[in-house]
Amino acid sequence: MASMAKASNVTSLFLGGACKEENRKNEAMAKLGFYSSWNLIKPKRKGLLLIASAKNPHNLDMINGRKVNGISAGEAPYTEKKNTVLIKEHVPCKQAQAASLVGRFVEDRHVYRQTFIIRSYETGPDKTATMETLMNLLQETALNHVRSSGLAGNGFGATREMSLRKLIWVVTRIHVQVERYSCWGDVVEIDTWVDAAGKNAMRRDWIIRDYNTQEIITRATRLTKIPEQVREEVIPFYLNRIAIAEEKNDIGKIDKLTDENAERIRSGLAPRWSDMDANQHVNNVKYIGWILESVPMDVLEEHRLTSMTLEYRRECRKSNLLESLTSSTANVTEDSNNNSNNRKADLEYTHLLRMQDDMAEIVRARSEWQSKDKHSW
Repeated sequence: MASMAKASNVTSLFLGGACKEENRKNEAMAKLGFYSSWNLIKPKRKGLLLIASAKNPHNLDMINGRKVNGISAGEAPYTEKKNTVLIKEHVPCKQAQAASLVGRFVEDRHVYRQTFIIRSYETGPDKTATMETLMNLLQETALNHVRSSGLAGNGFGATREMSLRKLIWVVTRIHVQVERYSCWGDVVEIDTWVDAAGKNAMRRDWIIRDYNTQEIITRATRLTKIPEQVREEVIPFYLNRIAIAEEKNDIGKIDKLTDENAERIRSGLAPRWSDMDANQHVNNVKYIGWILESVPMDVLEEHRLTSMTLEYRRECRKSNLLESLTSSTANVTEDSNNNSNNRKADLEYTHLLRMQDDMAEIVRARSEWQSKDKHSW
């Protein structure tokens, strides 16, 4: 112990001497018009304190007082002592951690609500979130809804009855309307709920709000086939409410594109291993990127995608090679009442994603676009 104390004293004397020597050098350099690097980067007394835990990174669950994606950064003064910045360690309780990761129920457990922060890698060339990002957030909220409800089985988003019967969700149609895309760093709040849709289907609705203004910036609705046994499980969660008014919803037929009426065809689209979901099928969000591959470049650059409807026909696997077809809707059909959403878009396109070898349909789609110059965002 004595030798350790002696070594400590020697170290302190050495460091003290080094500091004095450094100070003398700094004073000499200052007289010559130079300044030490420490003086340039020395922190002020007030700044940003990042509250972190080395034990579990998921414990970070607040940003400026808001729960978002398990990321936390709160404003607080620096604690400065002898030119040293101290980092405070904070480990919140498990309940707070769980709440930040999976959201919460509101309105008597009929509505599930979750907040997200838009990441830099979720934005596109316009510096805003992409349609794929929005679809991923909707899907994530839906899966967490099932998991948090107590219905989850051992499958990917499946209920207990679905797991017992080895069933998966089969999405037939989804429609998304975007009023405004969020930017990097924006916080969004997503509400989702479910309701019956006819005899053999379930409808899931979403609304996305800007967290700060509570402005609704996106609405979406999805139809899913549902077996009788699964319906009994989810009936207690049904809510008679719609995210998109019936007169504004796109329920019209999506016409089929062919080699004869398609204006643009992009071939050789190959799914990658990273495009697969937990069911070994191509994630349905991936289809959007392939659909947009055949959209004219000037449309992508000069317009914003404000509405998209996808009608799923069959699953796709990694071994399949795909083709993307696009044409102006006016050139595909002469039925002016084909699209029933009653919104006026600057451009409207019909799309088809199909197998390249046998031309089997995977997804039919319709998109609406508004000029960036004519419309403010």
